[in-house]
Amino acid sequence: MSLDHSGNEQERLSVLATREVAEPNRVVRPAIKLMLEKLRPCPAYVLSRTLDVLAANPGGLYLYPGVESWPVQQRNLVRYAFLDPAAKELLPDWEACARRCVARLWALAGTDPEAPDLLQLVGELQIKSDDFARLWQRYYARPPHGRGITHFRHSQVGDIALEYQSMQLEGTPGHRLVAHNGAAASDHDAMVLLDMLGARNASGRPGMS
Repeated sequence: MSLDHSGNEQERLSVLATREVAEPNRVVRPAIKLMLEKLRPCPAYVLSRTLDVLAANPGGLYLYPGVESWPVQQRNLVRYAFLDPAAKELLPDWEACARRCVARLWALAGTDPEAPDLLQLVGELQIKSDDFARLWQRYYARPPHGRGITHFRHSQVGDIALEYQSMQLEGTPGHRLVAHNGAAASDHDAMVLLDMLGARNASGRPGMS
């Protein structure tokens, strides 16, 4: 596999992290953007194969506080998990969430080890995050399940447990739609508040590409 852990490989990844590379398809179809709106107040977003946030409804973007202020091209859930200090406060089970992120990247490495977007992201995170470097040393034979429950300790809406389901989008290889729903009836009000706050915050922010 090209993504080994040798010194030469890490040096190559370091170079790639600072090099301009061709972007894979980031265009989200209008019908999918409309679907994201129809899913409100359920937080939902579209991810690329390396977990770039390509499109989101208000609650989906605001679910990860601070990421909405990042440049659109930099919005990535793996980058957020490992580089934004707020992530460990937001996710009580941060370690499990971080492992799932790394497992997604390993799954891509198994099918397309020379993917430029993968090499660039891994190279960047190996340089900037000791936690990522530690977890990347492990080999994840299987990608994480596309469904489950994530607990959030959100600074604006409090503790909330959300079920999530992810699905591949036909016609745009590598794109996945992820939708969340309240795990219990008590989580619904928090989800509605999240959507309202996200919509208010989005009115002063640049849109998704």
